[in-house]
Amino acid sequence: MKSCLIVDDSKVIRKVARHILETLEFEVEEAGDGQEALSRCEAKMPDVVLLDWNMPVMSGMEFLKMLRQRGHSDQPKVVFCTTENDMAHIRAALEAGADEYVMKPFDRETLHIKLQLVGVA
Repeated sequence: MKSCLIVDDSKVIRKVARHILETLEFEVEEAGDGQEALSRCEAKMPDVVLLDWNMPVMSGMEFLKMLRQRGHSDQPKVVFCTTENDMAHIRAALEAGADEYVMKPFDRETLHIKLQLVGVA
């Protein structure tokens, strides 16, 4: 079973994403900010990270840069999940090491397509 770490400061978004991912047969973990997400990745690296952009403590971008700098051989795929839809944000995320992005709000079909694009669904 594939694993996904949902990183978002919104409990509602995490709950919705968890439901969608579980229907796609993913094992799901959650983190409320980037710092908590790094700790979870150190404990057990997921196959994919669904990552929010704006969070307290550590932003999604800070998390992504730190994750990629650590150079683990089992790097997860990272899908940025954000309300930021301008090309500068998207380009910055991809340049920092994101594999794909999805706009909030998203539905099961949209998320499934993005997961297929990165090779984990």
